Amino acid sequence: MLALRKLLTLKSSRFLSSFAIQNPICSSSTIPDVPSCTNYDERINKAGREGDFTTVHHLLNKRARDGLFNTNNTFKFISTNNVSILDDLLEIIARLDSGFPRKSSYDCLIARLSKMHCISEAMRVAKAMVSKGHEANNVTFHPIVNALTKKEEFEEAWQVVAVMKSCGISPDLTTYNFLLTGYCFAGNVASAAGVLAKIEEEELGADTRTYDALVLGACRAGKLDAALAVVRRMLDDGVPPLYCTHAHIIGAFLKYNYYEQAVEFVRSYAGRDVKLDAENFGILATRLITRSKLEEAKKLVKEMSERRLVMGPRLKDFYELFCSAMMLNQPDLEVGQPCDPTSVTRSLHAGKELTAWILSLRKKPDAVVCLFPFVSLLLLSTEAWQDSITWWAYY
Repeated sequence: MLALRKLLTLKSSRFLSSFAIQNPICSSSTIPDVPSCTNYDERINKAGREGDFTTVHHLLNKRARDGLFNTNNTFKFISTNNVSILDDLLEIIARLDSGFPRKSSYDCLIARLSKMHCISEAMRVAKAMVSKGHEANNVTFHPIVNALTKKEEFEEAWQVVAVMKSCGISPDLTTYNFLLTGYCFAGNVASAAGVLAKIEEEELGADTRTYDALVLGACRAGKLDAALAVVRRMLDDGVPPLYCTHAHIIGAFLKYNYYEQAVEFVRSYAGRDVKLDAENFGILATRLITRSKLEEAKKLVKEMSERRLVMGPRLKDFYELFCSAMMLNQPDLEVGQPCDPTSVTRSLHAGKELTAWILSLRKKPDAVVCLFPFVSLLLLSTEAWQDSITWWAYY
């Protein structure tokens, strides 16, 4: 029985090895041992850089059969210096398995070209999809419209929309949202209103991105009451605001120096979503620090601690420095002993002197005992807090 098992094992191993030799395209150098998106991307890019499009074709089919999506890195081997390989790519993609493998590869290639702002090449791929009946749809054109609106090339974006319609593809809400967001960011209220009219005319409704664009536009126009009204309307309609929607309003309050209103806004939404609370409190506290509003920032980070919200590394350091400043003792300016930060601040007015003092402390291991309380007081009670942050980070 044991001898028979050995014989079968030997025969099967010989068969598999001979199969691998006869089919080099399926060798371990091409097919990932453990299928993963990252592994496939690396191998596709390696083959693409080497001009081995037969292998690229095989891997694109194989990853789809393994149930793995294409990613933003799948066609990373394409750059502005080698766009000429587009003909070869279009040929192999057209020969991929119909359905998901071919459709997703086309869309991924268009997304890559759009990110590089190679708009004419991206449109060429999209038109090739349409002409060959390879399932072009709104998703195919989204990256192109998005890339154009980000560059505020609105006329070109509308031309893409016209091409979509000529191909029998009706622009969806996402397409119009890209245009709406672009106009709102640029502060073009009249054009934004025109996009809204089209959305209403085509009865596409509104989603979180639509509302977010309106909040952004209102904030950039300084209409904070309107922005808050849009957020209230979102909640009434059962549409949860995005994190960035809250960030738009917080940023606008701070831009116009409405610090108390910003704090009140953040607190008014506290307790509904822990992650949103951490985001809102964190953004506001960080921006207050950069604006020298340290008292307000101290209260917020303390409240974050009480609410047990997650803090980023910098906010956590700020909070720890704030706590250490609260526990300062009265002292002498001697290394290794508690120091009197107030007297140090008075005696070290010039930046060069302060830097030299901190650098001298770095050479003495026990200097840490008095260095951090000193810097924390500078952070919390002097106008030189920005320089102090720089010195503290350097230390």
